Amino acid sequence: MKESDNTAEREKALVEELQADFKRRQEERRTIERGWQLNLNFLSGNQYCDVNALGELEYASGGYYWQEKRVFNHIAPIIDTRCSKLTGTRPKLTVRAASDDDDDRRSAKLSSAILAAASEDCGMDGALSAATVWSEACGTVFYKIIWDSDAGNEVGKTFDGASVREGRAKIVVASPFEIYPDSLSEENLYNQRSIIHARSVPAEDIYAAYGVQVEGRDIEDYSLSRASVSIGKGSSGKASARAVKHGYEVVIERYVRPNCQFPQGRLTIAAGDKLLFDGDLPYVNGDNGGRIYPFAVQYCMPLAGSFFGECIVDRLIPVQRAYNAVKNRKHEFLNRISMGMLAVEEGSTDTDELLEDGLAPGKVLVYRQGATPPEMLTLGTVPSEFTEEEERLEREFARISGTNDITQNASVFSSVTSATGLQLIIEQDDARLNVCYEQIRSALKRIGKMLLRLYRQFAPSVRLIKYAGAGDSLSAVSFKGSDITGDDVVLEADSDANMTPARRRATLYDMIDRGLFSDKDGEISSDVKGSLLQLLGYNGYAGGKNLSKLQRQRAEEENEAMRRGDAAEVKDYDEHAVHIEEHTAFLLAHRLSPETEKRVCAHIERHKNKISEVKNGG
Repeated sequence: MKESDNTAEREKALVEELQADFKRRQEERRTIERGWQLNLNFLSGNQYCDVNALGELEYASGGYYWQEKRVFNHIAPIIDTRCSKLTGTRPKLTVRAASDDDDDRRSAKLSSAILAAASEDCGMDGALSAATVWSEACGTVFYKIIWDSDAGNEVGKTFDGASVREGRAKIVVASPFEIYPDSLSEENLYNQRSIIHARSVPAEDIYAAYGVQVEGRDIEDYSLSRASVSIGKGSSGKASARAVKHGYEVVIERYVRPNCQFPQGRLTIAAGDKLLFDGDLPYVNGDNGGRIYPFAVQYCMPLAGSFFGECIVDRLIPVQRAYNAVKNRKHEFLNRISMGMLAVEEGSTDTDELLEDGLAPGKVLVYRQGATPPEMLTLGTVPSEFTEEEERLEREFARISGTNDITQNASVFSSVTSATGLQLIIEQDDARLNVCYEQIRSALKRIGKMLLRLYRQFAPSVRLIKYAGAGDSLSAVSFKGSDITGDDVVLEADSDANMTPARRRATLYDMIDRGLFSDKDGEISSDVKGSLLQLLGYNGYAGGKNLSKLQRQRAEEENEAMRRGDAAEVKDYDEHAVHIEEHTAFLLAHRLSPETEKRVCAHIERHKNKISEVKNGG
């Protein structure tokens, strides 16, 4: 009884310490968090708000009742354009072999297939798109790469009839609001002593995952605190309220990196006042078989000396405020000119009637005899400074965001007429996105490594995966975790930041014209034609069978059969020259036993005899 009491006290003390640590990090990050909320408000069009002296977000009031406060949102289309460009130049992951040895090449091919299948199962494209929106809006986003044991094919039943599944890797996009580092000045995620991932979860989902019943409450989005709904006027004059979730509880996960006290790291999870889990870091996802945080970070632009990055919205907000002010003052001036302003002598006419109806066309205006009749004041024209400042601010938007659209700039076409010059201008325009693109590449490489390491850890038995092979055909491969030996994840060589599909096709056409794909006779082989059609996006025209590739695959199967000691028969329909080449490469690339080497040499001799028979007409 005493031991259970001591355990309960230790758990209570651990939960209290975890909650105190979480609150400390919340307070340290409060200013940064309010900046993200301000960015999201400006992105959604609520642009008459600001952070006050108390560090809270409030609606900016003031001004005369007649002053317009309309929003002319340039930030949203800029972010849409940047996200579109970044999505159109998405890199692809492959696995590089450690050497030219056939075993390493086979392992790299297997790892590439696993990575392709895992990326499809995890919804990699959707995760990258959602994460890019967060990084563009707030400057930072995180990917959480975990193992979902309840996913995948069913492999058995428990004693109570519950399904047992093979499991599958999973990618979860975590917004910057959910991640709390130990130090805001440490730039590297994996150098942090600990990381807290806090998120709101429905009470019933907590019970389903951990078997612990917690009492749900109302939680405010983005602040993860008890909800206190505040209502204010948005930019459109409509009431806007903070989003509140009902029946939720905050799940706090603290990841501690491996140290002397915790060689395998430590993971502590609590919700409300109850402890859900306390143990080692669950995933062997680091280099050299180590354990690290299951997170990958993606920045819009890294910020020196800061854990969180910055984004374009931070730089655009002052320009957007000035633009709104100029446009509204300009419209007020236009309203004065179009509607006019009356000068009325006191007591000369019924001013209440004028205030209500104004000067309608055909109106009979009655004024006191001997008084000065009402007259319209001359207001002149709109000053040219309004238009000049408006145009200057529009150019400022383009310069800051790096999304200048040359089709809207007539001066470009009047001064540059050659296709090469225009192409250079487009490349310079897109070069501003290279920093963001490199961050996506870095995050994708980290995700690929973690995916492979999760399958190596959690796939001890043989399992089958399906993936899109060459020509969009469905391919399948069987493997087990020990087969995944190479996890050197690299990006494809043609995944250049400015290599859009149109530019890739233009490059391929140029290479074809220069004869780089032709053989010694100046012809392009059928297998090369099929590969080119696939790269150009015309897979439907590349549906023919690649006989040379099929012959090489059969020769590789014969090599494996002879390695095992099985017989490998020479067929009449074999392309003997191709088989001889593959078998000879097999002899040179491997250290085979004398028996296997003798068996392969005899097989090669039979292929040579078949060639002699054909030449002699046999």
